[in-house]
Amino acid sequence: MNNFTKSLLAVQIALAGAVAVAQDEETYATYITEEQWQMVNELPGVDRQIVSRDIGKLNLSVGIIHRGAVERASGQSTPNPERPCGVSSSSRNSNARGIMHYAQTETYYIASGSGTIVTGGTILNGNESAPGSNVTDVLNGPSCSGVIVGDWIAKHVKEGDIIIIPAGTPHGWLEVPVHVDYLSVRPDPDRVLSDSYINPALGSDFKIKTE
Repeated sequence: MNNFTKSLLAVQIALAGAVAVAQDEETYATYITEEQWQMVNELPGVDRQIVSRDIGKLNLSVGIIHRGAVERASGQSTPNPERPCGVSSSSRNSNARGIMHYAQTETYYIASGSGTIVTGGTILNGNESAPGSNVTDVLNGPSCSGVIVGDWIAKHVKEGDIIIIPAGTPHGWLEVPVHVDYLSVRPDPDRVLSDSYINPALGSDFKIKTE
């Protein structure tokens, strides 16, 4: 199975599985080709939402993330955070910066590259995402970002791997030697994000309801 097939299959499986539990009026499928999400991945930035849609019982989004090289143990705490969150002290520091989404679970599918990801624990001296910010309104909903501390684990992941990250779980990259690109499937049971977002890079012909 080539990379195109694997990547497209991963997105279709995630969307189809969620649609299976949706209400009747939202049971149509959405198809996203590799060429389409690669167009979004060529945009500036790190995390870009591809689509968000209503699937009946909840909203569902799919994003594509590109991270360049991350030097091992280079994470630093945010001095004097404007919107404090997380804990103020801990005896076990991962030295990796990460983020924790209050209500949104994510499933990562590593499309290319590799790295060491940290999950679990809590956020030290974090800064909460601002109301109206891209993180809060488009990508993940309200979140807390900072250095990951406490009861965390670190795992090496590579192309083809899948990571399920429940809501409330800090996660971040301890080390990325060259780059890592990954699709993120994001259920939104509290409907804090849009139910009809289409990334402009997909063009005016793209429809959430594929016909």
